Amino acid sequence: MDPLVSVIIPNYNYGYVLGQCLEAVRAQTYPNLEIVLVDDCSTDDSVAVATAMGVPVLSTPRNGGVAVARNLGVEHARGDVLFFLDSDVALAPDAVAEAVAMLAADPRIGAVCGNYEAIPLNRVSLVREYRNLYRHYWYLVAEGPIKGFLPVAIIAVPTAVWAEVGPWTAALTQSEGADVGERLTERYEVILTSAVRGRHDDDASLRVALRKVFTRTRVHVPFFLQRRYAAGVIGSPESGASLAAALTAATLPVPFLTGLAWTAVLPLLLFVSYLGVDRRMYRFVFASRSAAFALYFVAMHFLVNLTIAAGATVGIAQWLTSRSFRRLYVKAPA
Repeated sequence: MDPLVSVIIPNYNYGYVLGQCLEAVRAQTYPNLEIVLVDDCSTDDSVAVATAMGVPVLSTPRNGGVAVARNLGVEHARGDVLFFLDSDVALAPDAVAEAVAMLAADPRIGAVCGNYEAIPLNRVSLVREYRNLYRHYWYLVAEGPIKGFLPVAIIAVPTAVWAEVGPWTAALTQSEGADVGERLTERYEVILTSAVRGRHDDDASLRVALRKVFTRTRVHVPFFLQRRYAAGVIGSPESGASLAAALTAATLPVPFLTGLAWTAVLPLLLFVSYLGVDRRMYRFVFASRSAAFALYFVAMHFLVNLTIAAGATVGIAQWLTSRSFRRLYVKAPA
């Protein structure tokens, strides 16, 4: 008999897209699954949406974040495989079946992470188009065994493995993927694959998107500074692009401050070097979308990289000056 899969869906105020998420789970080709929906004290119509579809809803006692909701879902799950799924993702019909097959094929695999489709679930803004395509591309080029930070919006883990590496750490909001990823990859192989995929309803607002980028960068700094996979982050395309973007922005005033026209060459050269860091991604975007959107993508990515640089700067400052911040990231004994 096929192992039971518990699809654990944490939710907070995603009522507008929750129905699409639940419909996609119900449409899975895999026959033996249960839905464990955990609402984290939503203030919208999320509970009503689920109830109208006949999906039981577990509720957290108070709004505690996605890690708290996932942990509550694990407590009520009966499956042999835990499939963690964000409530703003609609899975491809074969996603669960593909994940179960990969886990069953090799006992060394402790988790299977999925990718996003290139096209968002609901196409309502250019910001969402950018965010979705950017993440799709980076997950695509990172496919295979991965270390450190895990994409956790779509991730399947055998229950026996989760008993070793869980739970989600509630205090690490926005960085729980790095924490769990470290524990998982210490013991098992973790695979990122587009064979397990879904359409994501990413942020549609520039303000919300940049705030998340800033916060997530800031709270990931401790992992990059003290953990073993830091060497893979320093010097990576992401860090190189952020540094080049910051230097470009910092040197833009030089021609105006000096009055020397030739000094404009400096920010221009830095911007060219910035484009060079992600040249393969830009080729991918120009090949897959219109030229107008690709130019928008380049501009958005520059702004995002400036935000990453700012988040990293603040995170490093907090790490150096705040004991309470450092205490959150003390690694527990194995």
